[in-house]
Amino acid sequence: MPKQHQAVDMTQGDPLGLLVRFSLPLLAGNAFQQLYNMVDSWVVGNFVGTTALAAVGIGFPVIYLLSSLFMGLSIGGSVVIAQFMGAGDREAVRRSVNTVYGAVMVSVVPLTLFGVLIAGPILHLIRVPADVYDQAHVYLQVIFAGIIGSLGYNINAGILQGLGDSKTPLLFLATACVVNIVLDLVFVLVFDWGVFGVAFATIIAQLCSWIFGVCYVNRKYDFIAIRPLHISVDNVLLKRVLKLGVPSGIQQCQFSVAILVLQALINGFGAEFAAGFSAANKVDTFAFMPVDSFCLAVTTYVGQNVGAGRLDRVREGVRKAILLCVGVCLVMSVLVVLNAERLIMLFNTDPLVVASGRAYLLRVVSPMFLMAIMYPINNALRGAGAAIVPMLSSVVALWAARVPAAYLLAHFFGPEELYWSYSIGWVLGVIISGTVYLRGRWKERCVVHVRDMEAIL
Repeated sequence: MPKQHQAVDMTQGDPLGLLVRFSLPLLAGNAFQQLYNMVDSWVVGNFVGTTALAAVGIGFPVIYLLSSLFMGLSIGGSVVIAQFMGAGDREAVRRSVNTVYGAVMVSVVPLTLFGVLIAGPILHLIRVPADVYDQAHVYLQVIFAGIIGSLGYNINAGILQGLGDSKTPLLFLATACVVNIVLDLVFVLVFDWGVFGVAFATIIAQLCSWIFGVCYVNRKYDFIAIRPLHISVDNVLLKRVLKLGVPSGIQQCQFSVAILVLQALINGFGAEFAAGFSAANKVDTFAFMPVDSFCLAVTTYVGQNVGAGRLDRVREGVRKAILLCVGVCLVMSVLVVLNAERLIMLFNTDPLVVASGRAYLLRVVSPMFLMAIMYPINNALRGAGAAIVPMLSSVVALWAARVPAAYLLAHFFGPEELYWSYSIGWVLGVIISGTVYLRGRWKERCVVHVRDMEAIL
């Protein structure tokens, strides 16, 4: 591939070096993404109030719920593209890109309307406190009205990651981050628009990032021509993408539902407790960011090597990825736990909010190394095409362990202890995914074989 394409061939070279090289731009991009999200919380927490901070935090899982199926489509497209890149078939890559974009553009209008209409009922369903409801409702309606920007960015990022290019999405995120920070401050501090201003700044930033991404990809990758308004869907390729993407989307969707169920429990303990959860969740996500980046690299690494028929490289790469993820996660956990109160106070200085956030960080971040084992395995299985296994592992871990444990712990030991439910779910997830991976049957059942590729062409 020409040098200007920024893509990485993961079928040759040391797996650890490739994973680190590919993940560093993803890490920088995730940093921008989290800075992007944290600025919203920081602005409303410091310049609007505690209820506004809770409203923004409550809105996130609802948004994630309705957009998760499209995130699955992005993941499915990324895996298909990675495997075709490993096989050296650019024409199939181009058709895969067109198919993914066509599916998104057909679906985005119904999703937007549904999101705007369902925002209120969902907030009632999860028992949002009365003093938070109005602001949370406004935040959700504005975000859903402009959700096409977020979906477009995720599709662009998935396409590029499948190609082996983790650097270019960083440009898109940097664009969105700068625009969002500037508009947040202008809309809140100058225009005094409160939560509406933060939400409006977000959708403008996402739209800018998406449009810039389409223009950039079309210019840099001459064998790809993204035309959002030109619907072109290859039915065979769409089935392939859906086969890989729907389980991932369902996994993300049911994860969002579980978060909403937990959010309903958390909301029942008051606005301060919910605000502390919201702030701590931002810190938690930021701390896990390096591991998340390494795991995304695993998906592309496995996908390309599967497409090239290099299964011998998969186990070596996954083993090194797990060691890397666990090591980095332990370091981040120590740093977060030692500075828990100071980190929460970046968002809000209310003593009740700080105490709630500190309780979360101590109980969730300390055992997070368990998630650093589960995630690389799940992403390896997904990259090989075995998307059903991570979905089932996640469903069982959430609904058979985390959710019931959270309610039981809160009932018998108090609200702060419900956060131990996270590690309980992770243990079960590691057992399920690890067992399937070690048995190795996914290599025969889930790999996209050459004969399957020939059937598509």
